[in-house]
Amino acid sequence: MGVSSLPLQLAAHPAAAERWIDKEFQPSSLTREQQRDEMKWFTQTAQRLKAQGVQEIRVVSEVIDTHAYEANVLSQAFFDITGIRVVHEIMPEGDLVQRLQKAIYSNSSPYDGWISDSDLIGTHYRYGVIEALSDFMKGAGKDYTNPGLDLKDFIGLRFTTAPDGKLYQLPDQQFANLYWFRADWFARPDLQQRFKARYGYELGVPLNWSAYEDIAEFFSKHVREIDGQPVYGHMDYGKRDPSLGWRFTDAWLSMAGVADKGLPNGLPVDEWGIRVASDQCTPVGASVARGGATNSPPAVYALNKYLQWMNDYAPRQAKALDFSEAGPVAGQGQIAQQIFWYTAFTAALTKPGLPVMNADGTPKWRMAPSPHGVYWKNGMQNGYQDVGAWTFFKSTPQRRKAAAWLYAQFVTSKTVSLKKSITGLTFIRESDIRHEYFTRNADRYGGLIEFYRSPARIAWTPTGSNVPDYPQLATLWWTNIAAAINGEASPKEALDTLAAQMDKQLGELQAQGMQHCAPRLNPKSDESRYLSDKGAPWKKIPQEKNQGETIAYEKLLQAWREGRVR
Repeated sequence: MGVSSLPLQLAAHPAAAERWIDKEFQPSSLTREQQRDEMKWFTQTAQRLKAQGVQEIRVVSEVIDTHAYEANVLSQAFFDITGIRVVHEIMPEGDLVQRLQKAIYSNSSPYDGWISDSDLIGTHYRYGVIEALSDFMKGAGKDYTNPGLDLKDFIGLRFTTAPDGKLYQLPDQQFANLYWFRADWFARPDLQQRFKARYGYELGVPLNWSAYEDIAEFFSKHVREIDGQPVYGHMDYGKRDPSLGWRFTDAWLSMAGVADKGLPNGLPVDEWGIRVASDQCTPVGASVARGGATNSPPAVYALNKYLQWMNDYAPRQAKALDFSEAGPVAGQGQIAQQIFWYTAFTAALTKPGLPVMNADGTPKWRMAPSPHGVYWKNGMQNGYQDVGAWTFFKSTPQRRKAAAWLYAQFVTSKTVSLKKSITGLTFIRESDIRHEYFTRNADRYGGLIEFYRSPARIAWTPTGSNVPDYPQLATLWWTNIAAAINGEASPKEALDTLAAQMDKQLGELQAQGMQHCAPRLNPKSDESRYLSDKGAPWKKIPQEKNQGETIAYEKLLQAWREGRVR
């Protein structure tokens, strides 16, 4: 770049920033003047990188509405404002994880920045190839770190912080797994009376799996049809696909009560069933024979319930659907409830004209905390939350890494993030959640705003740091669960195989070594040594069908408003 051209370029970009602030970045938690100042910093900082030859960067993320908005709109805004072009690819998460795995093993990244789930925090920490942002922001990235970044405003930093206390990823979007239900159907007096006459308690939000099961049976087997259409008391997915693994690791076993108490994920045994040593970092096994819980009685119970409900109460096509295909089905108007629903689909289910939307723009459905299984106890993980977060390789050339870091800060900046939150409904900043826009429009989102304004948003947690190699271990889940779905193995056989394969994988990681907290397997013992009623792995409960319990939705909503988890 010639020195003579620099003033012209500096003059051009503030005008572009003004246009984007006016036409796209409204509303914002910042004043218009604050937005102008923040964009001026991006413009000026980008000029230093362009002077060093950076003209274009490549980044990648999974396919959700938020990332489509970044790829289609925000990347263009960044180019107009900074002059640095962004190739922002989006792809199915399974493909992204495979590419990330290859990059980690080769320590060579084809992208300058990745939006990688915080589920990989244990992987990123142990292999030592991912940049610790805590160090980067003080060192090589200091001059490229936005003074207005305001890390304290991010709600998910604890999920992207490794056992060494360092921040490895910057949250870009978050969404939770919650219970979804047709509030309009649940409020019908005729259905309430029929349910109570049959089951002996009120039709409401289920607090335990027994109530969920009763409600599923009620709608699928007894109501059967509403307004001339078949209805179903349950919805799920079961396609032999990587997303089938997420269905369980996000975090079905912990909802059943597999793990130990404690947040975020239970120690020493987490929601994958992996036990760590007393240092709270070294994985020592997944099978019950090594002190883990992947094939423990609560895990078998969890898989049995998953299969039973999908076979008995879900639409026939559910088994053939993956995560992305199943997400919008509830919006078609035939599903009464869904125990395991990602709030990333909120935007898709609030579109005008859907059978699940009222004419005034409010939904006929609501979301609530998912019910828990018979093994679950107070103090255990409440549910799962996904945190997609910016991730950078140490091996990426510094100039390109700095430019990707600049883009990451741009799409998470206060100038941009409120509008991005309105578009994708995947909140990352406290200032956005508390903004008056969402106060005025809370009734349009079916409980999502109340959830994210409550302590629940911290009690719902991603995969923790017990998992030493997410890509390799995640693959074992969907292949073994598929065997149970297809009748190739019983639930117990499938989980025994899964646990043994996880132990084998941990052993291989132990042999090859990792930079931090490599696995060190416990010797195999009789399962009776570890099965307990004091901690995971938990003993079998003789009666796994307990009394159903429900609660009125308004009581739950009031708890969130008053600052309680439930």
